[in-house]
Amino acid sequence: MLANDLFQQATDYFTDAWQRSVLYADVMRQRGNQYRAHMQEKTPHVLSVPFEFVMDGRDLPDPVNYGLCRILPEPGMVIDPKKRPFVVVDPRAGHGPGIGGFKAESEIGVAMRAGHPCYFIGFLPDPVPGQTVFDVVRAEAAFLRKVIALQPQAEGRPVVIGNCQAGWQVLMTAALYPELFGPIIVAGAPVSYWAGWRGQNPMRYTGGMLGGTWLAALTSDLGAGKFDGAWLVQNFENLNPANTLWSKQHHLYAQIDTEVKRYLGFEKYWGGYVYLTEEEIQFIVDNLFVGNRLATAGIVTDEGVRIDLRNIRSPIVVFCSRGDNITPPPQALGWIPDLYQADEEIYAHNQTIIYAVHDSIGHLGIFVSGKVAAKEHQEFAANVDLIDILPSGIYEAVIHDKDDNTLNPDLAFGNYVLSFQRRHLDDVRRIVDNNPEDDWKFAAVDNVSRLNLGLYRSFVQPWVKAWATPARAGALAARHPLRVSYEMSSDENPWARDVARQAEWVRAERKPVSADNLFWQWQEAASAAIESALDTWRDVRDQAIEQTFMQVYGSPWMQAVFGQGVARDAHPRPHPGTSAEHRRMVREQVESLCRQMSEGGVNEAIVRSIVYISRHVGSFDERSFNMARRLRRAHALSDMPLPDFKRMVRKQGFLVLIDTPQALDTLPDLLAGVDNAGRQRAFDFIESFIKAAIQVEDDVAESLQVIAERFGVVGSKS
Repeated sequence: MLANDLFQQATDYFTDAWQRSVLYADVMRQRGNQYRAHMQEKTPHVLSVPFEFVMDGRDLPDPVNYGLCRILPEPGMVIDPKKRPFVVVDPRAGHGPGIGGFKAESEIGVAMRAGHPCYFIGFLPDPVPGQTVFDVVRAEAAFLRKVIALQPQAEGRPVVIGNCQAGWQVLMTAALYPELFGPIIVAGAPVSYWAGWRGQNPMRYTGGMLGGTWLAALTSDLGAGKFDGAWLVQNFENLNPANTLWSKQHHLYAQIDTEVKRYLGFEKYWGGYVYLTEEEIQFIVDNLFVGNRLATAGIVTDEGVRIDLRNIRSPIVVFCSRGDNITPPPQALGWIPDLYQADEEIYAHNQTIIYAVHDSIGHLGIFVSGKVAAKEHQEFAANVDLIDILPSGIYEAVIHDKDDNTLNPDLAFGNYVLSFQRRHLDDVRRIVDNNPEDDWKFAAVDNVSRLNLGLYRSFVQPWVKAWATPARAGALAARHPLRVSYEMSSDENPWARDVARQAEWVRAERKPVSADNLFWQWQEAASAAIESALDTWRDVRDQAIEQTFMQVYGSPWMQAVFGQGVARDAHPRPHPGTSAEHRRMVREQVESLCRQMSEGGVNEAIVRSIVYISRHVGSFDERSFNMARRLRRAHALSDMPLPDFKRMVRKQGFLVLIDTPQALDTLPDLLAGVDNAGRQRAFDFIESFIKAAIQVEDDVAESLQVIAERFGVVGSKS
């Protein structure tokens, strides 16, 4: 390279670098101003869709800082009042509300484009003094009753989406008020907090490394009864230091001409810190983060009712990702093997659980990624009625692209085909990959936490509470490092005005450098090296944390003093499904259903036959369901209400699962009053349903022939 050329490239690069530095500083100024304006709003949120306020949680008998909003359709958007409403519940985990409607390609946007009425449950930054998690649960139930009253024509209960923290809270509500819920979608929601993969999920060790939950109590006391959500956001930031300390800011600096809008939009959400009451945060850290009691039916409400997720009667869709470092798949799915010991227990409880594990999307991407919204959320919204009538059991949601080989593509919505493939508890266990030895260590943490919290409350808390007046608490919150980072760059800083003037001049004289500039390439190489170094430091730090945790809480002395005892034939993680009363209930329910094998008519015979054949197929497909919709009125299935149809499908599915031979042998009993023509129409319906989604091969053809013989009709000719 000639010296003159090198000199020119250097001149071009450093001119560009200086301009980018000025523009970057101005974006930080805008970020600070945006933060100040956002936090001064009466109801700060980041919803990008119009809405109207419907119900205020502060007016309830147990007041809370939550509220219910109705999302208003945009021009040209057609909403069908007969379609079941969607209710999106936003997480209150440090940030403000709105992430579920942050972009047009969001959970709210997808549901409304599918024609569903949509509602949103959000919250104010400051909680009502003394409000509890149970108060919020009761408020959510009240909001759902209001939604049901506002949508009297809806064919089915509301679909409820709970993101992150809102996910476990929605599950608690559904366990206490199952009659209010249609299908439940929990996205990136941690439920089993002890679960995780060795070497990958260090956040689960935090409680042990801090000596339990006493620090949450101290932080709440320093906040004069309020816990500052900025500390939760700080924990999220610490998970990925490369992104926090470098990558996010460097990407803005390097792409300053195109990334400003996206960056400021995200920072409006990320910096919208909210508070929790001391009662709420202490319940969360004691019972969830450290105690892991939700996943094992160990929580009892303030009214004396045990919260058991097995009481939920609606299908539960669990959406998680291997790329999520806040809620990894083991924490999203671990509650299933925590609660159930065998597939038969899931059938006996009449539960349908569907899971979808994304390969790479991050935590927030589960809620706001355009790619996810256009695929997973779109398919869930389009097929919610299919989800609601799936027979009990575990399924994996599998989404395939349409191509030239797709059978009957017109029967599938959009560009994808959704199927629910039958899975078993062992499939979930392989994903969760629980290490029983780790459970003994987490059990010791729980006991250590109780001791330390008791010591803090007895000897330290009175002094802290006496010192932490509201004025002092406010001053401490204002000096939180994350808040200071916003405030110091706003227009309140006298230097910021000079930055704004310089940035205006730079935009007029902007000279971006080309990507083939040698110095630009060195800049990007240096950035990649910094990221790699920070990632290495993170890995070393996380390894050290994990090893320290394992050595400290796995030591014989710690286990002897704070463990669950020396008998290892027990288990530190209780399984509520193993009691004698529960086993008797399962046995009696199975026996009762077996006595109902011959009860029903042609509708029951059709559904039972489809479930039997689908066992060989291994899945339920949206194309078959949409074919059934087309054929339903023209053939044997009557136009019964969806709740009745759902109960029938679940019952017939259970009968096939518990005693397949008897379920087949009693099919003629169900058809006793049907003539030959009616039987043939019913069989033709079954055959059309199956062939809508699959090419009929030997096993399926044989199953169809078995059904034809039981129906006493001519079987398939293809």
